[in-house]
Amino acid sequence: MLRNVCVCVLCVLTFGSVLQAQTREEKVRRDREKVEASGYWIYNDLERGFQQARETKRPMLVVLRCIPCEECVKLDEELMEKDPQLKPLMDQFVRVRQISTNGLDLSLFQYDYDQSFAVFLLNTDRTIYGRFGTRSHHTLWSEDVSIEGLAKAMQGALELHAKYDSVKDSLAAKQGPRPDVPSPEKYPLLEGRYRSQINEKKEVVKSCIHCHQVGDAQRDFYLRQGKPLPERILFQYPHPKILGLILDPTEKATVKEVKPASIAAKSGFQPGDELLVLAGQPLLSIADIQWILHRAESQDKLTAQIKRNGKTQQLTLSLPSGWKRADDLSWRVSSWPMRRMVLGGAILEETTPEERTAAGLPAEAPMALRIRGLGKYGLHATARRRGFQEGDIITDFDGQTNLARETDLLAYGVNAHQPGETVNVTVLRGGKQLKLSLPRQE
Repeated sequence: MLRNVCVCVLCVLTFGSVLQAQTREEKVRRDREKVEASGYWIYNDLERGFQQARETKRPMLVVLRCIPCEECVKLDEELMEKDPQLKPLMDQFVRVRQISTNGLDLSLFQYDYDQSFAVFLLNTDRTIYGRFGTRSHHTLWSEDVSIEGLAKAMQGALELHAKYDSVKDSLAAKQGPRPDVPSPEKYPLLEGRYRSQINEKKEVVKSCIHCHQVGDAQRDFYLRQGKPLPERILFQYPHPKILGLILDPTEKATVKEVKPASIAAKSGFQPGDELLVLAGQPLLSIADIQWILHRAESQDKLTAQIKRNGKTQQLTLSLPSGWKRADDLSWRVSSWPMRRMVLGGAILEETTPEERTAAGLPAEAPMALRIRGLGKYGLHATARRRGFQEGDIITDFDGQTNLARETDLLAYGVNAHQPGETVNVTVLRGGKQLKLSLPRQE
C-alpha cells in the first residue's frame, strides 16, 4: 500500500491557552531529547552538519520543518527513522534536522516558505543537488509528496554526488540570487522581535521564526517601502499543475496526466514522459520543477530533456504572459495577512453556477465571491465592523467585476491601493445590491 508523506499543517502560534502553549513547549523539549539521545540526527545545527560532511565527504540531507505538532511527530517516527525504504538511503547522508529559521542562510535556503516540510540535498560546498517538498492545498498533500518520491530524490542526489565534478556546472542555477537580507531576523518585520537563535532554555516556541513568517517578511519588505509586490513574490513557487502538467508524486518528475489544451499539452508533453532536465537543471522532484518555475518569467521558453518510451528527446515549455496568475494563493498561510490588508479579514469562496442563479445572478457571472467567514478580532474584524456579513456575494471590488477567485481579488487589491485608501465594494444580500467600503490596511 502506497504510503504518503504526512505533511503537517503549519504550526502557527494560536495563543489558544497557556496549557496549550506549555504542551507545545513540552513537545519540543521531548522531541529534542529523543533526537539527541538517538544520535542519528544533528539537531538544529547546520554548521556542525557541514563540518561533518566535509570530514566524511558525504552529501547532506537537511530537513526543515515546523516545531512539532502531532502530525510532525508522526512524520518523524514513520518517515525519518523507521521507514525501511528510506533508512538505507539516509545512512549515506549527513542528516540535519532544522526546526526553526532563526539565523537561516537565505542565500542558500530559498524555498517555498508556506511549506511546513522541506528537504535540501546538498554537497559539502553548499551546492544544491535538489529540493523536496511540495504542497498545493490546505490538507490534500498526497498528490504532491510520497515516501517513494523522497526515496527516489535521495537516490538521485547520491548519483549526482558520485559524479559531482562532471555535473557541478549544471547545478549552479539551483542556488538563488542574493536575498534582501542575509537571514530572516534581519527583515524589518522581524528585526528586534527575534534573534538569530531560538531560546532553548525557555519560550522555545515564542522565540522561533516559523517558515511562513519569512514569506510574510518578504512581502512586508516591499510593501513598507510603498512598492507593489513583484509577481515573483506574489505568486511564489508555481505548481506545475497550473501548466496542465500533473506529475506522479511517487516518482522524481514523471508526467501522470496532461490537461487538454493546456500550456503543457501545447508544448508537447505526454503522460509517461520522464522529465530529466529542465532549463539545464537535473530534476530530483516536483519541488525542483517549482524552483525553476519560480525563477522563470512571462514568455520564457524552457528547454526540457525528457525520456519517452526509452528514448531521450527535447521539448520546449513555452510560458505565456501572466501564466503565474493561474496559481492559487488561498491555501497558503500567507493569504491570511493579505486578507487582513485587502478584505478586512473576510474569507471568500467561489460560487457555483447553480448558486449564482439562485441568488439572482447570471449562471456565468464573471465575479460572484461569497463571504464564508469574517474575522472577529483586531484588523481582521474590519469587514465585520464595516457591515459585511457571511453569505454576502461580492460582485464588484473597486470597479473590478471580473475577479473570479479570491486569489484574483487578493492579487489585485494588495497592489492597487496604499494603506489608508478606501475601496468601494458591491455585495448581493437577499437579492438586493448593497454598496459598502473597505480600507486598504497595513
